[in-house]
Amino acid sequence: MSEHLQVERDGALLTLRMHRPEKKNALTRAMYSGMAEVLRQADQDKSVRAVLITGSEQCFTSGNDVADFIQAPPTGLGSEVFQFMLALFEFSKPVVAAVSGPAVGIGTTMLLHCDLVYVSRDATLKMPFVNLGLCPEYGSSLILPRLLGHARAAELLLLGQSFTGEQAASWGIANQALADGAATLAKAREMAQRFEQLAPAAVADSKRLMRAPDREQLRRVIEEEGALFGQRLRSPEAIEALSAFMQRRTPDFSKFA
Repeated sequence: MSEHLQVERDGALLTLRMHRPEKKNALTRAMYSGMAEVLRQADQDKSVRAVLITGSEQCFTSGNDVADFIQAPPTGLGSEVFQFMLALFEFSKPVVAAVSGPAVGIGTTMLLHCDLVYVSRDATLKMPFVNLGLCPEYGSSLILPRLLGHARAAELLLLGQSFTGEQAASWGIANQALADGAATLAKAREMAQRFEQLAPAAVADSKRLMRAPDREQLRRVIEEEGALFGQRLRSPEAIEALSAFMQRRTPDFSKFA
């Protein structure tokens, strides 16, 4: 497992922490692979009743490590990032997220697949896919318009507009916005630990029923987005955007008009 992941057990609660503070918890292929493996093992471990996903009190995750991404772009559902997506999508037990600071790209879209989400009020969530010459991923193009309406979803997905923890809670992306990172983690842990006292099969059945109506459609959308995302990573627009990011300059899309 990646050295940038920390796994902790407290009774029936397993906490999966992204821990790469020097890079704002930017996600590498090794981290995705490790998170997928932790989730698969936890799903099979009857002593685990819930999983809590978090980062630090200062940062959830700044999204993909761009250098790692450029070096080995994900191709297909066998890639590390999609293995993580599928592991979380298929996870049968409750998943709780505690989010503080930046939550960029998949740092936001993964929250759409968690069951309970708690955020700090000053958290900054953002999905800058189009800004990088890419397209939405992890089912966000289906989930967000349904949840928020087309107009607001367009601001978030087409313009890559950021939003706060308070907005996330008011829009139904998160359950509650709390004062700071410490309070957010404490609340998320408190709620996750409640599942230890509940009937595990009843919880699993209820989660499955809640997600059943859109499950197959959502799976198809995730796969379609993933295929297009892989194509767009090789597009001239994405190459320009990612190169500009690495060179700390503004991308020039004028030649693609």
